[in-house]
Amino acid sequence: MATAGNVIKCKAAVAWEPNKPLVMEEIEVAPPKANEVRIKIVATGVCHTDLYHLFESMHKDGFPAVLGHEGAGIVESVGPGVTEFKTGDKVIPLFISQCRECRFCKSPKTNQCEKGWAARHYDAMSVEDSRFTCKGKKVLQFMGTSTFSEYTVVNQMAVAKIDPAAPLDKVCLLGCGISTGYGAAVNTAKVEPDSTCAVFGLGAVGLAAVMGCKAAGAKRIIAVDINPEKAEKAKVFGATDFVNPKDHSKPISQVLSEMTDGGVDFSLECVGNVGVMRNALESCVKGWGVSVVVGWTDLYDFAARPIQLIAGRTWKGSLFGGFKSKDGVPQMVKGYLDKKVKLDEFITHNMTLAQVNDAIELMKQGKCIRTVLSVSPQ
Repeated sequence: MATAGNVIKCKAAVAWEPNKPLVMEEIEVAPPKANEVRIKIVATGVCHTDLYHLFESMHKDGFPAVLGHEGAGIVESVGPGVTEFKTGDKVIPLFISQCRECRFCKSPKTNQCEKGWAARHYDAMSVEDSRFTCKGKKVLQFMGTSTFSEYTVVNQMAVAKIDPAAPLDKVCLLGCGISTGYGAAVNTAKVEPDSTCAVFGLGAVGLAAVMGCKAAGAKRIIAVDINPEKAEKAKVFGATDFVNPKDHSKPISQVLSEMTDGGVDFSLECVGNVGVMRNALESCVKGWGVSVVVGWTDLYDFAARPIQLIAGRTWKGSLFGGFKSKDGVPQMVKGYLDKKVKLDEFITHNMTLAQVNDAIELMKQGKCIRTVLSVSPQ
């Protein structure tokens, strides 16, 4: 492309400070350095983790930044040493890298990687180094991706090449939420055929967890949410029951225990609320119940009585659904193309990048499952 090797000026939604609307700005995106890929972002989802950074954690070292981490695009150019990608490839940038060389990447037990922003900067959710500038100031790259920009630069170990037939305005959702929920059920919980499951929180991640439970063969899937409007949506993805905790005077764990002869086999917390995490654990059957923490948060301690675990329950966490990122995302894209994974059904709104603040407001008010923003024409 004619832009290769040059600074690109493009539009991006910049978070100048926490708890304030994003501002559409013209930013400069430097060419990729060694082992980096510059990507034209075509579409991006708006995920609750973007809102978490902006409105909840509000870490002082995390601004100014370009948010967004659930995108898909096309390779514009590559830096020295990049052999895996070429101009024109369809790709999904990844917020978890897969270097394939560190002890975590070499272990089948985890999808963590010692390299990339996540290894060192969970609090600020970005690294100091960035290829973005705006008005003479360095702008941080959120979660190593920054998909609320027409162009971004990502290390090749955090990019997945995907099937050229994949529609980018759908598969962008596999960059975070859908893979996270689906994998939490299939990879982390390891939901078993004919089991009973409960999923707490029916945003995109929770609905994807419901879909994962169904794919794994669960016979009963209880969807739990305080929004009654989520009930019908949950059934689309495979839920057999819907429970609204507000409809009951008893604790939700007691309600589920009575429904399931002592508790569910698997529970997944997809909210990011420490109280709900405890509820999910206590909803599991003793002896073998497994509860997985999926919702992203790092603000408060969680608590439970030791007897819950002594009695044989397992409490575990899941990051990006346990998928090794560069391997797992192309598999999920194939699953979508083979009609084994739903994506279209998650998308309730389509907007442009310039409408990003409207999309954020929809999510804050619980009025959407996923909004997809068109960022650049293909």
